[in-house]
Amino acid sequence: MKENVKKDFLLLTVALPSLLIAFPGFAVESEIKQINTNKSTEVISDIPSLSEIELPATNAELLTQQSAPSEVNPVQPETEQTPSDDSDISIEVIAEPDNLPQSTPTYVIDKEEIQKQGATSLADILKRMPGFAINDVGHGADIHTGTYYRGASINQSVFLINGRPINNNVNTYHGGTDLNSIPVEAIERVELYSGTASALYGSSAFGGVVNIITKEGYGKPKLNASAEFGSLSLNNQQVTYGGSSDNVKYNFSFERFFTDNRYRVPVGAANRDEQGFLFNADTATSTYFGSIGVDLDKKNSLNLDVTALSSRRGLIYFGFPLQRDRLDHDGLNVGLSWKTRLGNGESSNLTTSIGYNQDYFSTYGPTGAFYRTGALDTQQLTARVDHEWKITSNNKLRWGLDLKNTDLNGDVFSTNPNSIATNETEDRSLFNTALFAVDTWNISDNFLIDLGLRQTFDSQFGNYLNPSVGLRYAVTPIVAVRGSWAGAQRNPGLDQLYVYDTVHSWIPNPDLRPESGSSWSAGVDVNFSENLIGQFTYFGSSIGDRLGVIAQRWENIGLVDTNGLEAALQFKIAAGWSTFLNYTYTDAQIKTGTERGLQLGLIPYSVLQTGVGYDNAGWQANLYVTYNSGARRSIFANSTDKPTDFAPSFVNLDLTGRIPLTTNLGLTVYLENLLGEQYERVNRIYSPGFTFRLGLSANF
Repeated sequence: MKENVKKDFLLLTVALPSLLIAFPGFAVESEIKQINTNKSTEVISDIPSLSEIELPATNAELLTQQSAPSEVNPVQPETEQTPSDDSDISIEVIAEPDNLPQSTPTYVIDKEEIQKQGATSLADILKRMPGFAINDVGHGADIHTGTYYRGASINQSVFLINGRPINNNVNTYHGGTDLNSIPVEAIERVELYSGTASALYGSSAFGGVVNIITKEGYGKPKLNASAEFGSLSLNNQQVTYGGSSDNVKYNFSFERFFTDNRYRVPVGAANRDEQGFLFNADTATSTYFGSIGVDLDKKNSLNLDVTALSSRRGLIYFGFPLQRDRLDHDGLNVGLSWKTRLGNGESSNLTTSIGYNQDYFSTYGPTGAFYRTGALDTQQLTARVDHEWKITSNNKLRWGLDLKNTDLNGDVFSTNPNSIATNETEDRSLFNTALFAVDTWNISDNFLIDLGLRQTFDSQFGNYLNPSVGLRYAVTPIVAVRGSWAGAQRNPGLDQLYVYDTVHSWIPNPDLRPESGSSWSAGVDVNFSENLIGQFTYFGSSIGDRLGVIAQRWENIGLVDTNGLEAALQFKIAAGWSTFLNYTYTDAQIKTGTERGLQLGLIPYSVLQTGVGYDNAGWQANLYVTYNSGARRSIFANSTDKPTDFAPSFVNLDLTGRIPLTTNLGLTVYLENLLGEQYERVNRIYSPGFTFRLGLSANF
């Protein structure tokens, strides 16, 4: 199996550029931008307000009509723009991507492409971005079947909202970071970082950093609304209202989503009831977002944002008998940030923020004659001081302080006589402080070096230092090479240390050691022509003392080495037409233990996304293709199952479109899985085959 997969990988690697050029209709559906600008800042006497600053242009505009830049490392002058009152531009003033290290690519997908894709969750958005393998998205997908970025699990990457952490590091009761936690209508863009950028946001970024930037209102108040209905009782409503008045900006969003996910599945499928239908897979979520921003003067701005989630869903069991457990998740994230310019110009910016994040997970349900429940309530208080300082014309320092206090309350209850002794309530806390710094030194116009350090002080696991380094060299105006290395450490969650998992019967282990290791990347960015851009990245990581479950108890199970390749190409065919392709190969090999030499479960070797898009005068059509090589099963419910078994590979074809009915009203169409193949997502969880969504979108 592995040899065949490697052959497929080699063939795909060689064929990528020729495939894109020869068949431009086969291209993927993400809007990704690589931030490669190296901007020079002027000192000016009249400082504009924050709401007047235009975000920098970025490279690699995908599935849009914008032209690609002609240079890999262009120098663009800063401009000042005052939009008209009826402008719908959303301005983001925290964590602008041009303030990040340039030695690794920064991928960005913006609101226009998100709308084209018809994404209904953050997982929907991420699944088509480079490096991601997401199993828990779409009809019938279960929340605990895995989200992986460059081979790292969801708790081995850092997730942010407007630069604030939303990871809770919970690992039991299906309590990982919920990628439905923010309304899609509230998202301005999503950014992916790695390398030295991880020093800015957390030591656990083996995979990378995902930063969700939310919308801010601007101009005259606007109301945008959409309603969709489709297969499997799906209904989805989204509303957003935003605008500005004088120096105040505001934006409010709401989204409601439901699907019953009741469809026929083949014999042997997970959670198949006696009638042959998928059982207990319904999903209902309500998400809320609000932000208010105030420009206090020309140097100071204040922003408050709040997100809330209410999620109710059933869980799917991989074996037999039927899984009947339910999962309730309620989340709240509040952040207040103050940004100020120190001195004149943009040479010194200080951002101070405080945040509150709460995640409440409750898993409950009958198991035969008995009843069990487990609840985890995590509350985090965070504070951050972040200073961007342009020391000289060729040297920029970004440094600061992170503080985080985590409280975890765990309640365990079971009526099973064999588990009654584990019934308990745990109340645990830890405090984490970190100093961080990334220095970017432009040795010449074509060569830069990033040096990063993150020193952490943890009340549970002591003090540790994570260094990082990166470089980027523009060989010619159209070719640049880059590379990075970063040390990382991810500490066990408080639940893994102290809370018994009554659902899986997993025993905590207070003697767990942190996962530690490093990640690295090397790549080349090529502007083949004005209309064709390619980004090619080799990535890898080594994670020692990886956490897992052995004999129903949390343990440090050993070493996993990951090596892979990302290829992202964008091709503008003609006016209104564009196409792109993303391919990710991930070899996440277990190096120790009984599964030594095997691919880590649930991670496919190959994922390819490609598509072609047309956009003109309100008319839109986008055709998307997904290839997945199939992942190794991690749960073996049948006597004939073997640890080397993989789910079969599959190809998925989707079509999205918009038809303008009036100036302000459009009909949206989403046809998913046009081939109608009922493929296995992972662990015998099957897709429903062809599904559709129809909707209306309006703005006033």
